[in-house]
Amino acid sequence: MSDVDHAGYEQHPLLHQQVHVTGARTEGELTAVTHELHSDGRVVRIAHVRPGSGIEFTTAADNIEPAP
Repeated sequence: MSDVDHAGYEQHPLLHQQVHVTGARTEGELTAVTHELHSDGRVVRIAHVRPGSGIEFTTAADNIEPAP
């Protein structure tokens, strides 16, 4: 896991690169990885991906890998 700033944004090594989302059969640009604190105390890492359609979606950060 990479450093996280005061706003909860992770400085992920794939930031602004093309990534493949496993299980979703899609690729897009990784625009952000955020850390969300849930009510039970868990911190969940969320990847924000923008495919060619331009409509950004989120997935668990563990679901992304470099695009082939």
